[in-house]
Amino acid sequence: MDNNQKLKEDLQNAIKSQDPLRKRVLRLLISTIQLAEVAKGSPLSDAEFMAVVQKEIKTKLDTIADAEKAGRSEMAAESRLEIKVLEAYLPQQLTEAELVSLAEEVIREVGASSPKDMGQVLKVLIPKLAGRATNQDASRVVKDCLSKLA
Repeated sequence: MDNNQKLKEDLQNAIKSQDPLRKRVLRLLISTIQLAEVAKGSPLSDAEFMAVVQKEIKTKLDTIADAEKAGRSEMAAESRLEIKVLEAYLPQQLTEAELVSLAEEVIREVGASSPKDMGQVLKVLIPKLAGRATNQDASRVVKDCLSKLA
């Protein structure tokens, strides 16, 4: 079953179970996916689909940060629940240790020796992550690993 079909089925189930949060989040995600497909001119690949979901999660994380600054704890709590719904459409996330291990493997593979080589490492590492970690986390871990080498 492709991602769009799964989203539509999940939306139907949310409507039947009268779950307003899931309904709202799934409708937003379906709309965002459709916009991305129109912009691309063809259906999204799995990697592109995951990138859209991760972008939506990042937007929700930004909303949480802004809501907490403004003292809107109920808005932050709702955004956290929305993130949980979105995370169901991503593969199982890597643990910190697994991400460090993968980063170290890529560093050896590329032959990186200093933080200046970070771009080369990320270029190889990010496709291997396949949505199992954010680019921000990958960047942070690679930077830590390379600074230990220097």
